[in-house]
Amino acid sequence: MTPKPWRRLNPGTWLWPLPAIVAWGLCWTLFRTVWEQGLALPWSLALASALGVVLSVWGVSWWRRALIAAGFPVSLALTLGMLGGSAVPAWAWLFPLALLLLVYPVNAWRDAPLFPTPRGALIDLSKRAPLPDKALVLDAGCGLGHGLQALRLAYPQAALHGLEWSWPLRALCALRCPWARVRQGDIWQADWSAYDMVYLFQRPESMPRAVAKARAELRPGTWLVSLEFEAKELQPHAVERTPGGRMVWLYQAPFVGATGETA
Repeated sequence: MTPKPWRRLNPGTWLWPLPAIVAWGLCWTLFRTVWEQGLALPWSLALASALGVVLSVWGVSWWRRALIAAGFPVSLALTLGMLGGSAVPAWAWLFPLALLLLVYPVNAWRDAPLFPTPRGALIDLSKRAPLPDKALVLDAGCGLGHGLQALRLAYPQAALHGLEWSWPLRALCALRCPWARVRQGDIWQADWSAYDMVYLFQRPESMPRAVAKARAELRPGTWLVSLEFEAKELQPHAVERTPGGRMVWLYQAPFVGATGETA
């Protein structure tokens, strides 16, 4: 179905983090405009910050709304700290944007942002999905390594691998998880067929893509595990509630579809 024109113009429907980038840019533009027109600095700051709060309605979840609202004051504080409190130059707003793009590159915008896996979230996973020693386990989109650490508690004898598109996050993850093999790469282009388990903490919009890839590449007997978000196209082998209340969804190949067919 062709999207309605008004939806294409609504930043709330744009690919994340575009709404945040646009909102922050508008806040900085308003700040510089009113300040250079002679409005007192405290009022200029307050007006631009208020705009950020108003534009936070573009966020579809509470954490996105918080990021949009906090973006201008946080980036201003970082910039002033770097400049020793001097007047803010015209290029200053590019710094938080460049930092965002470095940590969260354009290629990864369709994937989840930095969602840390709680340390004990997967502690009972091996009871439902037993794996042999030296089994290959992939954390697809490993971020800073929280998922790898949780997987290590569940499968101490497994060979853990992490894949992360953002190279700064990949580097930090490798430092935090020296016992895992952490690589920089695209989880959607990588071959999952060698792994006995693929673990995801993505977002609802990414799950159909993950299901299609798992169906195409994972061998019979291997596992797809998702924290928090269900693969609605599949029937779960098991569902576990973590100590923190999150849900862990386990699917075993060959996968059974939601309507009962095997794929």
